[in-house]
This record gives sequence, structure tokens and C-alpha cells, in this order.
Amino acid sequence: MAKHYFIVTYGCQMNVHESEKIAGILRAKGYSSCDAQEEADIIVFNTCCIRENAENHAYGNIGALKKLKRARRDLIIAVGGCMTQQAGAAEKLRKKFPFVDIIFGTHNLEELGKFIDEKAGGRKKVVEISDERDDLGDDEDISYRTSYPNAWVNIMYGCNNFCSYCIVPYVRGRERSRRPEKIIAEVNSLLDAGYKEITLLGQNVNSYGNDMGKAFTFPALLSDICKRKEKFRLRFMTSNPKDFGEELVRTIAENEQVCNLVHLPVQAGSDRILRLMNRKYTAGEYLKKVELLKKHVPDCQLTSDIMVGFPTETEEDFQATLRLVKEAGFSTAFTFVYSPRSGTKAAAMEGQIPEEVKKDRIMRLVELVNSQTREISKGYLGKTTEILCEDYDKKKGLYLGRDEYGRMGYFKSESNLIGQFVNLKITDASGVSLYGEVQKPNTKEERI
Repeated sequence: MAKHYFIVTYGCQMNVHESEKIAGILRAKGYSSCDAQEEADIIVFNTCCIRENAENHAYGNIGALKKLKRARRDLIIAVGGCMTQQAGAAEKLRKKFPFVDIIFGTHNLEELGKFIDEKAGGRKKVVEISDERDDLGDDEDISYRTSYPNAWVNIMYGCNNFCSYCIVPYVRGRERSRRPEKIIAEVNSLLDAGYKEITLLGQNVNSYGNDMGKAFTFPALLSDICKRKEKFRLRFMTSNPKDFGEELVRTIAENEQVCNLVHLPVQAGSDRILRLMNRKYTAGEYLKKVELLKKHVPDCQLTSDIMVGFPTETEEDFQATLRLVKEAGFSTAFTFVYSPRSGTKAAAMEGQIPEEVKKDRIMRLVELVNSQTREISKGYLGKTTEILCEDYDKKKGLYLGRDEYGRMGYFKSESNLIGQFVNLKITDASGVSLYGEVQKPNTKEERI
């Protein structure tokens, strides 16, 4: 009888890719995917704890399975990811949800197949949370990739920055870089398989190679990957501004495969708040890096992460953030409200901001960011941009894909263009979404 799995993923792109690894493990055990939890023989939660909302959602959705588990005793429920790696989290899960069968940490993902075997062998509950791991799982790519023509590739794990609000160093561990030859081999295999866009992942990609005596650097890694001269896109995230420098900027400018879109999280525009966050740069230094990027890559666009409501943030501090958003000219930004994370320095700070103040500030910030996004989208009207077709939207009856700058473009086509680059003349722009008509390859149009 066929066995089925259902994976629930929270959080960042790294978690999305790690869910592909979980899927690969489950498929190797004879499971196939299904569309509903009620059809599954195993349900895996890949959790996030960066913000309180993600954690609350996970707890709520795990708790909702109590009735299903009571009706189906053979159903396996497993919980992994960053949330489980927090101090005391595994014990909290055990007590709160005794019906959960497997609890595993971020360093134990590759052992999930073994845990399933142990559960099948009669072990009542499997709880494995390692503090670190000896290897980086480089022996083989176990992922079952589901995002063609895009693919994610981890280049490093962990973080050494210890921003005062962030739980990542505690749940992901210290920085560990994969060997460059392993990364390049994985990228090459993906390109050989027909993937057209590769995104390199790390908590701080600029730190790549630091743990190997700086024998390898991130710009050098990009350059080596770009020795493949066929058409493909190369993206990366995330960059910490304190380590973002001219060598990387020149590498972006010199390699046409590297997208001219940089995600550079600023978090705040107030120097006082940045110091409290332990971000190790000032607003002025950040803007100089933006200026450097635009000097060498004039047609680049910039996105960011921005937080409001950090402890002791005043209206003056918030206004400094708004000024920086305008000056940097972000094409879009991920905006969020600060939420205390147990175990971080910021959680113990005095001057926590009232919820109503946070709500007011986030609404004003979102409106500013959205206005900038809309203005940039207007600049697309009547021009042609290159889209990598990713999927087909059945409801809209349109194909869709992103351009180099991450803008989603929708268009009609009589033939299936998924996995192909197409030139799209933009006829309508709505926020971050674009609508257009496919142009013949040699059509001369004003381009973005």
C-alpha cells in the first residue's frame, strides 16, 4: 500500500530548501507527496522561530492535529527546524503535544530516515537535538527539488554575528562553509539538468570562507560559478552590510549571470538603534555601500529587511528609518515588527515598545515602501523586460515568471514556456506585479 507525506514549511528560503531535503529523505523511504494532511501517513513540520508569529502558527497547527492523531494512531507526526533547536523547546513540545512522535533539531535533519525506522521499530517517541554537526551533508544531494526552473544551493550554515534581536546563532550554530568544489559541483549538476536560476543561500554569504582561513571568498566563488558561460541567473542571500564591499560589487558588475538585484538588510536607519542591535555599521556607512553598488552597477535594484519597534525606539529613530528608506530607494522591502526572542539580549532590554505604537509605525513604513515599489513598477510600462517563466496560474489563465529584479510578470502564451526566458513588453503594472505581451526575440524595444 502506498505511503504519503505532507510537509508544512515556515520561514526563510533556507527552510524551503531544507524541506526539499526532507522530501528527498521521505521519498527514499517509499513515501510520495499528497495534497492534504488527512491523506498523509507522515506529517513533518519544518519550523521557524525568527519571529513570534511563525512560532505561534506552528504551535497552533501542530495542536490542530490532535484529533487526526487520535483517529489514526499509525499517523507519524514529526517536528523539526529552528523552533525545536531553542533551549527547552523539545521538552515544551513533549509536554504540550504528547502525540508528536519525532522531534529533531536543525543539526539532525539528515537523520530523519533513521528516526522513522526507530519509530517503526517500536520506539515510543524519538527526540534528538544535537548542539552541532560534524559534517555538512556534502556526500550527496538528497533534495527532491520542486521549484524548477529555480534551485536553492546552501553555501554555508550558521552565523557569527549575534545581532541582539536574533536567535539564529543559537539555533543554527557557528558559521561553517561548504567546500567550494562541492558547491560548484552541485551548481553544475543543476545547470546540466536544465535549471536556469540558482540562488546561493547562507545566513551571511559575505562571510563565506572565513572559517577556512579565508582561502576562499564569496566573490571568488561567484566568479568560479560564472565560468559556465551558458545563459542562467545567479542570485544570493543574505548579505550583511558590514561585510559588503567593493570586491563583491565589482564581481556583480563583471559577471552577467549574477542578477543586478541585491538584498541588503538594513534593519533600521537610526545609528543609536543599530548600535543596540549590534549591527556594526551606521546608517551613513550603509548608504555609502548603496552608493558604491550604484556606481559600479548603475542598473541595479536594492531590497532590504526593515524592523520597527525595537526596544527604546523613539519617533525620531523611526523617522531616521523612513529617511533612509527614501534615500536608499529600495525597490521593495520585507518589513516586520520586532518581537522578543527568548535568549537574545534584546529580549531583556528595558524600553519595550507598546503594541499600538509598533502597529502605527509598521503601517507608515509599509505605505512608504509600497509607494516606492509602485513608482518603480510604473517605470516598466511600455518597456520590455526578460522573464524566466516559472509556472502557469490556472485561475488567471496566465503564465508567470520573474525578471532579473524579482518582479513577477504575467502573460498569455499558446505554448508551454516554463523554463524558458521570454521578452515581455509591459502593458500594465500593479504593485510588484507586471502584465505584458511576449515579444519575438529580435524585437527592438526600449528595455528595462
